[in-house]
Amino acid sequence: MNANGFCGVEKEYIRKHHIHEPKENQCSSFLVKHIRAPVHLVWSLVRRFDQPQKYKPFISRCIVQGDLGIGSLREVDVKSGLPATTSTERLELLDDEEHILSVRIVGGDHRLRNYSSVISVHPEVIDGRPGTLVLESFVVDVPEGNTKDETCYFVEALINCNLKSLADVSERLAVQDRTEPIDQV
Repeated sequence: MNANGFCGVEKEYIRKHHIHEPKENQCSSFLVKHIRAPVHLVWSLVRRFDQPQKYKPFISRCIVQGDLGIGSLREVDVKSGLPATTSTERLELLDDEEHILSVRIVGGDHRLRNYSSVISVHPEVIDGRPGTLVLESFVVDVPEGNTKDETCYFVEALINCNLKSLADVSERLAVQDRTEPIDQV
């Protein structure tokens, strides 16, 4: 996907945080999700490198090695039904001020080689209430026997499922939080 068709603010976030330079045997894309929950609530879920299963439905368990700083590793167990059982992932970036998390897959039992992703969350107003714009981008090797389109489609489907789940969990928490409307100027 390219940045055409997105509004100016989305294009700026993409340009600032989500530019990957895929090699010949790689594909790259980014996805956008608008969530009806305040950014602090969404970020509180996204930033938990040690607990991705809080919103990622395909992860059954996560064990972290390290102090949750840059370079920490997590070993995640993948629920049955996917062509994977485990994934070893390294925390590349965790920026609480800019709300950016980057993860690189460094091992595991799956076909996602040289996978790297960036997720960023940004405040926005949705129907007069605090909302969040979430952008997630990735780059990954195209496995032998697959096309770039097939690989991107597969990864985008996984990310879309994760983003929908993130929205569901965040919006459920936001309803409990009863966030007040924002006065429009």
